[in-house]
Formats: sequence, structure tokens, C-alpha cells
Amino acid sequence: MPERARRGRTGPTAVPTKDCAACGRTIEWRKKWERSWDDVRYCSDACRRRRVRPIDTDLETAITELLAARAHDATICPSEAARRVAPDDWRPLMEPARAAARRLVVAGEIEITQKGHVVDPSTAKGPIRLRRRVPRP
Repeated sequence: MPERARRGRTGPTAVPTKDCAACGRTIEWRKKWERSWDDVRYCSDACRRRRVRPIDTDLETAITELLAARAHDATICPSEAARRVAPDDWRPLMEPARAAARRLVVAGEIEITQKGHVVDPSTAKGPIRLRRRVPRP
């Protein structure tokens, strides 16, 4: 069954969701997936083709290393990870760096913030910052 229910909805109208294995975005259940929901791993054909490449795991490693080298409450920009992986040609790695950040959010390692507030990684648009996950009481 679903890995989590969509936030804000409860009861019989709740829509099951799970996270894309490639980009980390939320996948909502659809009627056509009724028989194969357990097999659904990707949000789109593009993610299915692309999957997680070695450069994507390098970006995840760069994000965790950059955050580990800073104060616990410090943040980084995804561009810093892209620059670490490909210093001369980092701009094409911006979207893969954001996808790596979303996968780390799904894994529970980091949080994505905008203007100091934690945001949903699937819907965040514009500039984002990454920080280590703040333990909740």
C-alpha cells in the first residue's frame, strides 16, 4: 500500500503517495496504477530513462560533505555542490543537484528551506537552501 498519505487529507479520500526514485518528487496514486502501485518507482518516463547516475550520487555526497564541514544550523546552496562536482561546467548540474537534495530529504538527512522556513521539496520553486535535518522533539 502507500508509503504515506498526502498531507492535509485523511480518511477514505486520502490519496496514497510515494516518492520518485530518480528526482524525489511526490507521485500521487492514479486509478490506472491500481494493480501495479507497488511497482511504480518513477514519476515520469524521463525519470525512468534517466534513473540515478553516478554524477547524481556524487552530488548527494557533495551536499552531505559540505553540510558536515559547516556549523549544524548552517545552510548551503545547491550550486555549491554542483561547483564541487564540476568546477568548470557546473550550471548544467543545477537541476540534478536539486534532485539530489530532494532524494536526501526523502532519506531524512536534510531539509530544504526558503526564507528560513522548511518547504515541500516537490513544490519548491525559486531559490532554495539546504540544511541538515533539525531533530524534532
